[in-house]
Order: sequence, then structure tokens, then C-alpha cells
Amino acid sequence: MPNTQESKGPSLATQQFVNIDSITDGVIKLKNKAYRKILIVSGINFDLKSAEEQEMITFAFQSFLNSVDFTLQLFIHSRKINIDNYLKKVEDRENQETNELLKNQIFEYREFIKSFVAQNAIMSKNFFVVVPFDPIRVSETSTGVKNKLFGIFGTNKPGGESQEQTEKEYLEQLDQRVNEVIDGLNQVGLRVVPLNDEELSELFYNLYNPSTIEKKVA
Repeated sequence: MPNTQESKGPSLATQQFVNIDSITDGVIKLKNKAYRKILIVSGINFDLKSAEEQEMITFAFQSFLNSVDFTLQLFIHSRKINIDNYLKKVEDRENQETNELLKNQIFEYREFIKSFVAQNAIMSKNFFVVVPFDPIRVSETSTGVKNKLFGIFGTNKPGGESQEQTEKEYLEQLDQRVNEVIDGLNQVGLRVVPLNDEELSELFYNLYNPSTIEKKVA
């Protein structure tokens, strides 16, 4: 889990295997000083589209990929759905029903759902795009020479202020990439939303704890 003020932190042993330094304002900062934003993307039931619509969607997505001049990571997160709460509500409805015929139908429906879920796990799928920005790093020797050179002309800024300004520029470039991805996927007919800090923390917790997390249906 990342180190955020609102999220529960993992054990120190777990943190050693996680490459995340912090999550702030929806931006993931990695330990190597690179930046990431994760966007959640709506899905399209491609099979239900006509042949013409499928061709248009495929062409639009191809055009989007060709327009992007930086790397992207696309991934699907599958999560088992826990329907215990739903079955409990169906059972309560069954107990309240006074009509014996309807009561029996509700019972049969509940038993069918229980049997079906026991044999076939119900999964929810979320689609994500990871937008990266990896600053170009110069060697320490080159940095030292550059600082001396700029110092001669009196343009060298204090370290903290310079670092703040540089990080601001990095984040602006990351946001430009995010907007480009959102616009491109909107053209495909997809809705795209950046994840906030809480959503990112939940996502990473689920990714690192796949066997203990189930999505509960009310």
C-alpha cells in the first residue's frame, strides 16, 4: 500500500516490494521519482454492436493509439462479487410474503441463485489506463557542471525552489498526457475518469490482496 494520510499503511515488509513512494492529488509518485496517473474507463459491449459500429469503434481506437507518442499501460482488474447481502434481502422478502405461490417462487429463485454462484463465480471487471511521465535524469557529474555554469551567470535558484518548479512542470506535462488520453478515448465512445487518492489506495490494496477482497453487492 502507498503512504497516504488517509489510507491504511501496510507492514514494512510489504512496503519493500511496492514501488510507490506517495499518492497526492491523484498522482502516484514512484520511488524512482517517476509519475503515474490511473484512469478508469467505461466498457463497450462490442458484440452487441452492428458490423458498421464495430468497424467505426475499431478505427477510432486505432487512430487514438497512433496519435499517442508516449507509452501507455492498459489493464483489466477482475474482482469476485459477494452476493450474500443480496441473498439475505431475497430471503427477508420471502419471509414477508403471505402469498404461498409467490413465496415458493421467491424460494426457488433464491436457491437457483445460490446454486449458480456456487458453480460459477460472478466477477466484476474494471478497465484502467496508466498514464506515465518519466523525467529524463542527467548524471550527477553533468548536473554539477550545469549548476556551476549557471552559477557564473547568477541564475542558479535555491535547491528547494528549483525542485518545486521542476516538479510542477513534470505534473503539468503529465496532465497534458492525461487530457490527451481522455480526449482520444472519448472519441471512441468511452467515458474516462482519473482516480482520486482514496480510489487509488483501494485499487492497490485490492491488487495486493486478491484472495481476501470481494466486492459486496447490497
